[in-house]
Amino acid sequence: QVQLVESGGGLVQAGGSLRLSCAASGRSFSSYYMGWFRQTPGKDREFVAHITWSGSGTYYTDSVKGRFTISRDNAKNTVYLHMDSLKPEDAAVYYCAARSYGSTAYQVPSQYDYWGQGTQVTVSS
Repeated sequence: QVQLVESGGGLVQAGGSLRLSCAASGRSFSSYYMGWFRQTPGKDREFVAHITWSGSGTYYTDSVKGRFTISRDNAKNTVYLHMDSLKPEDAAVYYCAARSYGSTAYQVPSQYDYWGQGTQVTVSS
């Protein structure tokens, strides 16, 4: 069992930066593949970024490539999402998620076993 708690959301002006954190409790965090997703009202949860258990592989949705960076610190049981050059369309509730196995379907929410409660990101124009 893994519990995930996101933090770091807030209000930022367009062009600004935020760093989201996702703290995990439970055993074997370092073996989990982690993802960040986001959701706005009335829309499906959208894939943002994914990182392999070792951190050697990272993947992003096209709209955030070059602006967002996913990373992890297995010693701290934490995964991060550093967001630069934020745009109003990045505003959403951001969720971190964990899965215990690797797969090419890292963009699919149903492939993840555990989810955090979400943290709100608001971007003013």
